[in-house]
Amino acid sequence: MAWSERQLAMLRAMGVRLFVPTAPAPAPPERPVRPATAPAQALPTMPADMAQGEAPHVLPADAPLALPVATPHALPAAVAGLDWSALREAVAACRACRLCESRKQTVFGVGHEHARWMVIGEAPGAQEDVQGEPFVGAAGQLLDAMLRALDLSRAADGDPARRVFIANTLKCRPPGNRNPQPDELAACEPFLSRQIELVQPRIILAMGRFAVQSLLRTNEAIGRLRGRVHRYQGVPLVVTYHPAYLLRNLTDKARAWEDLCLAAQVVEQDRTDAAAG
Repeated sequence: MAWSERQLAMLRAMGVRLFVPTAPAPAPPERPVRPATAPAQALPTMPADMAQGEAPHVLPADAPLALPVATPHALPAAVAGLDWSALREAVAACRACRLCESRKQTVFGVGHEHARWMVIGEAPGAQEDVQGEPFVGAAGQLLDAMLRALDLSRAADGDPARRVFIANTLKCRPPGNRNPQPDELAACEPFLSRQIELVQPRIILAMGRFAVQSLLRTNEAIGRLRGRVHRYQGVPLVVTYHPAYLLRNLTDKARAWEDLCLAAQVVEQDRTDAAAG
């Protein structure tokens, strides 16, 4: 894939260096092509000199996505039928847990309401609590750079295929940025589940330990869960590190880039399958 100057700048902002080979890479082994299937667009791959640890399992174009399913709690009737406007009001008025006592405001989410991509983080921090938007500050700048490298944006309008909707597992900031508590995650889960139902994303990118473990109902570490595709409410889900973690652990940016490429491949496979009918 030929990178534009803008994409190269975004990758450099992530701390990812691109290696440009002086000779063409050997052709991969031929793979049988399904009849009447549109050719998949080439997806960006991680340069060999930036590979860190074991490479993720990359799904072939004809691989089924029959993967383990995490079963969420049934939505309360009061939340299940809410549209976007009513859901925003319900989140803003929520007093289901003690986090309402210390918040400045709730952090509902931002982005295109019918985006193909949905990014789910952990909990708002101090800046998010002030601004009312997820992923701001240095972590938000890194996330935006990662998204731009794949020609994605958190803008609320435009092509849904090039947009994301960003939300957190918690809608209120825990005091002192402490870890979310189980009862707090349970209180917020219906709101997040309804957001996923309304967006109907083609891929969920779960960022950070608490988002991953809450969505997948597991205590496994991110390192054991990343590199493969899971499902939540029937939607393919890819696990990766939180941008705030990446700012402290620069070597894992290469792994995060692998995760984004895997998510992009899932979306492309979905588009190709839809075109084939």
